[in-house]
Amino acid sequence: MTQFRKLANPGPLGLSSFALTTFVLSLHNGAIGQPFGTPTSIVLGLAFFYGGLCQLLAGMWEFAQNNTFGATAFSSYGGFWMSYAVIITPGFEVLPTLTEAGGTAKAHGLGIFLLGWVIMTFIFFLATLRSNLGLCLLFAFLDITFILLCAGDWTGTPNVTKAGGYMGMFTAFIAWYIAASDLITTDNSIFTLPNPSLARKFSANHIEDGKTEDGN
Repeated sequence: MTQFRKLANPGPLGLSSFALTTFVLSLHNGAIGQPFGTPTSIVLGLAFFYGGLCQLLAGMWEFAQNNTFGATAFSSYGGFWMSYAVIITPGFEVLPTLTEAGGTAKAHGLGIFLLGWVIMTFIFFLATLRSNLGLCLLFAFLDITFILLCAGDWTGTPNVTKAGGYMGMFTAFIAWYIAASDLITTDNSIFTLPNPSLARKFSANHIEDGKTEDGN
C-alpha cells in the first residue's frame, strides 16, 4: 500500500508572508515614517522572497492539502508580489519606460495593473462567504485597498493612495490575526483566538427559510 506523508498546515505561512509584506508597503503608501513618494525599494526583498516566494510555496503546499481555494489565493498573491517587485526594480526598466512614454502612461498603467487585482480579489471574496469571518473580512478589506490604490494611481491623487495605505495596514492586521488563530492552539498556548465559521450561520438561515439542500 502506498503511504503519503502528511503535510503541516501551510496557511499560517501564506497569511503571515502576505501580512508582513502588505504592512510594510502600506506604511509606505500611507506616508507613515517617510515622505509620500519616497522610492519603494525597501519592500523589494519582502516582495520577492517573503510575500512572493514563500507565499507561492504555501500555495503549492495547499495543492497537496487538496485545498483549491488556499492554493489559488496564495499562489496568486505570491505572483502579485513577485510581479510588483519586477515593476519597481530599476533593472527591469518598467517604471522608467512608462515615465518616458509621458502623459498618463505611468499612472494609467499602474491603475490597470491594480484594477486586475480588484477583480481577482472580489472573486476570492465571493468564495469566502461561507468560510469564516476572518477570511471574509480579509478579502473584503483587501479589495477596498486595491480599489483605493487603483483610483489613487489612475487619478494621481496622493490622499486616495494614502487612504489605500491605511486600509492596507488594517488588512495586514486581519491576515496576521487569522494566521495567529491557526498557530495558537490548545497544544501550544493557554488561550486560542476565535474565528467564527460562517457556514453554520448560513446553514441555520437556510433551515429557517424552510429549505433543505435539495430545495424542498
